[in-house]
Amino acid sequence: MNLNKEAILAQLNAIVPNTLLETLKISYTDVGEDYLIAKMPVNPSVHQPQGLLHGGATVALAETVGSTASHLFIDTSKYKVKGLEISANHLKSKSEGEVFATARPIHKGRTTHLWEIRVEDEEGKLISLCKLTTIVLEK
Repeated sequence: MNLNKEAILAQLNAIVPNTLLETLKISYTDVGEDYLIAKMPVNPSVHQPQGLLHGGATVALAETVGSTASHLFIDTSKYKVKGLEISANHLKSKSEGEVFATARPIHKGRTTHLWEIRVEDEEGKLISLCKLTTIVLEK
């Protein structure tokens, strides 16, 4: 990463409009040398019929932050990143407030990246634990 934290977050949040990220109100909140964090509000727009956070919305948040983190670690003028596989274990339910997804690399190889994404509530309690594999391809 060759930009400062504020510049990276501004760039990432600038590409949100007219995407699923805007629909889910996902925003990037923090970035470091080995992590990226995004948040999403939990309200009726991301609920399943019982009034709880929908697992699909959680997975969309996790894939968003993990894939974006992969992009931060490649030369985007030569390469692109695509998702290969995502898995999620939903451990706790949530009906309101916000969730925060933190992506950290498990493996950053030349052609594949493996990410652990922890989705937590405002108090740091684990809601879902996700794993994302991405592939790095030449453009």
